[in-house]
Amino acid sequence: MKRISMLLLAIPLFLLVLSGCQKEVEAPKTADSSTESIGKLIQASSLELSLADVPNAANSGQGPSNPLAFARSNAKFSILTVALARTGLLNTLMKLDQDYTLFAPTDEAFQAAGLSATAVTQLPKDALSAILLYHVVGAKVPASAVPAAAGVTTLNGKQIYVRKNANGVFVNLAQVTLADVMAKNGVVHVINQVLMPPTKTIVETAVGNPAFSTLVQAVLRASTGSTNVAGILSGPGAFTVFAPTNAGFEAEGITPAVISGIAPDGLTPILGYHVIGSPVFSIDLVNGMMPTMLLSGKTTITLNGGAKIKGNGNSTASNIVATDIICTNGIIHVIDRVLLP
Repeated sequence: MKRISMLLLAIPLFLLVLSGCQKEVEAPKTADSSTESIGKLIQASSLELSLADVPNAANSGQGPSNPLAFARSNAKFSILTVALARTGLLNTLMKLDQDYTLFAPTDEAFQAAGLSATAVTQLPKDALSAILLYHVVGAKVPASAVPAAAGVTTLNGKQIYVRKNANGVFVNLAQVTLADVMAKNGVVHVINQVLMPPTKTIVETAVGNPAFSTLVQAVLRASTGSTNVAGILSGPGAFTVFAPTNAGFEAEGITPAVISGIAPDGLTPILGYHVIGSPVFSIDLVNGMMPTMLLSGKTTITLNGGAKIKGNGNSTASNIVATDIICTNGIIHVIDRVLLP
C-alpha cells in the first residue's frame, strides 16, 4: 500500500457518529487486580507458572500474585518483557510514582510483525524504545474512559487512535482482547497487534508522493485564502482524510489548470468535504453509514462489491483503493474520484 495523504482543512472537531451499526459493542473481558506494578505483572506473565497452572500459587509463594489473571495458553508476553527490559522501560513501569496505561502486544502479535525475541535484541535501542513508548500512555485509562473516537498522546509523543465500535475496542488497527488488567500504578490492555509509530504528518505524506501533486496544488492554493489548510493539517489533530489521486481529479474534469482558475476560498468547501474530524479506520466502516464531513454535509459509505464513498454531488461513487495510512495527526484512505458536495 502506498503512503499517501491529504491536506485539507480542519475546523471544530466533530466526533463521527457511526450509523447503521446494529450490534452493541461487546466489551472485552476484564481482570480485576491491583497488587503489583505493571512492570511486575508483565514480567510475571513471561513465566511458565501462573495462577491458572497452580490454583493456590498466590498463597503458597510458588508463583506471581497476579500473572495478568489469565492462562499462559491464551497469551504470553515474553517478547514484550525482553524488549521492555532491554530499553529500561520495564523498571519504569515498576515505579509507583506515576500511573500508566500499557497496551500490551502478545508474543503472537510480535511474531506477526516479524519481531522475535532475537529480533528485538538486535534492533537499535532508540528504535525499540520509540516503538515501546508508542504503547504507553502517561495516565490510567480504563476501558470505560475510552472515547468513541479520538487521538491519545503516548509517551512517544505520537498519537494512537482509540475508539469503540460495533466490533469492539480498537487502538489503531489492533483490537483489545483483554481490557482493564488493573495494576498498582495503572492498567494494562492486551492487544493483538504491535503498534508502529508514524513519522510523517498528513501534509508531509501527501507532499512526498507525486501521485498526489494535483491534491497538493489544490491545498496549497486554498491555503492562500482565508484558511491556512496546509498549516492546520500539519498541526495537531486526529483527522480522517479521503485523498483523491491525480487520476481521481481528472475523472471529475479537474485539472491543474482548472485549479489555478478557482479562487482559493472556492476550493475550501471541496477540500473540507474530504475530511472527517475523528479517526475512522477501514475496520470502522459500516455499510450505509453517512459520516459528517468537516464543511459540506455528509457522504455515504457502501461496502457491497468493495468499499466506496459517494458525495452528494457525485453521479458515481469513489472506490476506496487503499486504506489505513497512519500519520502523526490522522489517517488517510485513498480514493479514485474527487468528492463533490
